[in-house]
Amino acid sequence: MAAPGAVERLSRRPLDAVLEVRRAVRTLLADSACAAPLRSGRVYVAVSGGADSLALAEAAAHVGRRRDLTVGALVVDHGLQPGSAEVAARAAERARNLGVATATVLPVAVSGPGGPEAAARRARYAALRDHAGPGSLVLLGHTRDDQAETVLLGLGRGSGSRSLAGMRPLDPPWARPLLDVPRSVTSAACVELGVSPWDDPHNADPRFRRVRVRHEVLPLLEDVLAGGVSAALARTARQLREDCDALDAVAADVARRAEVGRDLSVAALAGVPPAVRRRVLRTWLLGAGVGDLSDAHLRSVDALVGRWRGQGGVFLPGGAEVSRAHDKLTLNRRQPTTRGS
Repeated sequence: MAAPGAVERLSRRPLDAVLEVRRAVRTLLADSACAAPLRSGRVYVAVSGGADSLALAEAAAHVGRRRDLTVGALVVDHGLQPGSAEVAARAAERARNLGVATATVLPVAVSGPGGPEAAARRARYAALRDHAGPGSLVLLGHTRDDQAETVLLGLGRGSGSRSLAGMRPLDPPWARPLLDVPRSVTSAACVELGVSPWDDPHNADPRFRRVRVRHEVLPLLEDVLAGGVSAALARTARQLREDCDALDAVAADVARRAEVGRDLSVAALAGVPPAVRRRVLRTWLLGAGVGDLSDAHLRSVDALVGRWRGQGGVFLPGGAEVSRAHDKLTLNRRQPTTRGS
């Protein structure tokens, strides 16, 4: 834990790692896309007690003081380990010692499909969003190494470019200032701050796929490819995000021309490249409440335009069906069948 007055002394004599983290926060908050959330004056940092989030909390508090922003810390207690309440309380105290105005512990219940990791993530994001409220900004401590792990996991699942593009630096209410900062820098920043971060035992548990990617796959790739892999993967994610944004903009224009009420005009889609067309279809279906869409789903719907042979409708999750008739794609909901009377 930082000694009383350590932050004030450090602010007069900042060291290299602390400066790098502060610079990353300052750069992101200067983005014009942050203007609206910052006008609310509500900025929060999600703090786990680990090195990434503690270094981020100090940097956010430092930058916030200079921009007249009130920065609070939010600590989610997942309740998945013995003593988790004490760990959360210590994380909140450390965040306060690092300069945040407030530190709040948010207990959550973790349940639902997808395994404990996915369920914990859903519960965490829901709690952060609910507490922060509309119009606020929540800073997350994902680093360049986290981005590299995300890209590798997406690659292993055979995901498309949207998944390989990784996490966005800014996706309100979420903001990730540290996506270009390696994990080694946040660890060094904590040393410079004189704070001892908490090491989550789950981060060393090989039952979790991300842990094995972190401790086994990435070190092997670094060895085989002579270093720089994490930086290269993060750079690739950034390039793919730019490509995705460009394609999404084109798809949005196509969608406006293709919309016929709630349907889509086949003629307006027919001459469009498949990569753009599937983006139009994905946005259309998600907007209609059809979730859990896979690449196979989208390609089947796309075949109603690009490989039309008079085939029947395409069944989608949630009882949805897309069919083609009268030069239009139409989305219908199948009624559940009942037994007996």
